[in-house]
Amino acid sequence: MSHPTHSNQSKPTDEAPPGTGKPTPADLRRWRQYLADERAEAAVYRDLAQNRDGEERDILLALAEAEGRHEAHWLQLLGEHAGKPRPASFRSQLLGFLARHFGSVFVLALAQRAEGRSPYAKDPNATDAMAADEQIHEEVVRGLATRGRNRLAGTFRAAVFGANDGLVSNLSLVVGMAASGVASGVVLLSGIAGLLAGAMSMAAGEFVSVRSQRELLAATRPTQITLAAAPNLDLEHNELLLVYLARGMSREAAEHRVAERMGLLNCDCDPSLSLQPELPETEDEHEAVGTAWGAALSSFCFFASGAVVPILPFLFGLTGVPALAVAGVLVGLALLVTGGIVGLLSGTSPLSRGLRQLAIGLGAAAVTYVLGLAFGTVVG
Repeated sequence: MSHPTHSNQSKPTDEAPPGTGKPTPADLRRWRQYLADERAEAAVYRDLAQNRDGEERDILLALAEAEGRHEAHWLQLLGEHAGKPRPASFRSQLLGFLARHFGSVFVLALAQRAEGRSPYAKDPNATDAMAADEQIHEEVVRGLATRGRNRLAGTFRAAVFGANDGLVSNLSLVVGMAASGVASGVVLLSGIAGLLAGAMSMAAGEFVSVRSQRELLAATRPTQITLAAAPNLDLEHNELLLVYLARGMSREAAEHRVAERMGLLNCDCDPSLSLQPELPETEDEHEAVGTAWGAALSSFCFFASGAVVPILPFLFGLTGVPALAVAGVLVGLALLVTGGIVGLLSGTSPLSRGLRQLAIGLGAAAVTYVLGLAFGTVVG
């Protein structure tokens, strides 16, 4: 990461709004807050680096170094007005706490959003280099967060979808049954049956889905048969060329690779045509597809954990409208949480995603309630 030149790194300490000749109290307060946040963000990246190694560690330390340059800029502007260190914003403090105690992809997702909301582009006292730094930082953190998202995407997808399906489907079932006029005991039994049936169905479906997808990917992965068969191929009808053409190589690159495999290469050829050896790929059990058993278990547990929420009021003895109201509130809170987690990990607004989940879930329950009323009226 290149360092900005001195002319772009800082501005004169006496820079202030026209006509004042010196920083206003509002300027000083804003600069002190920037200073505190830069220190906190640098600490976050250093804390995250402690749990990483290799390239990721180097990237995080470079980000911390860049935040240190920004800190120096605000210190220079503040000069003798720097005063005692003030607390960082709540967002920065939360990031620091998560980085120290968890160091997970959630922290990087939050950091990505924080970098994307940097005010430096509109602040006249921040340099253009600092504003550009923050834009680049967002992309850097996005890349780091993407690695983590890919590692947990398969099992996490099953977990979130399982919990959401359990919440929505069992609330809809309970509400529809209650609206039809049946006894509360029947509603409770229906909810328990829906929990067990749905959890087993979700687990079986996820197992088959993920296992099938992994088998499909395994079927498309190149094998090492070319290494074993190459010495025995007919040189006049060399079908090894077809193998590499089918894998998408250009004819020139394919012919070059055939010559390598057949031991016929003895020329000053373009070195870019010499591809890396075809080594077996190490299977990563935490790739985006996930494992079949992991997806099935996550789906079962999280569907059950979601589906139990709507029947909790009935388990504790509530009946009628009070039970439905409590169930709706509990499910609504759970939908906000699951939606917020999805928004957090996807780098979007947790609130908007939570509200979207809430609207979908309660909307489905409302439709089922109306259908239950209509069914109860017809049967009655």
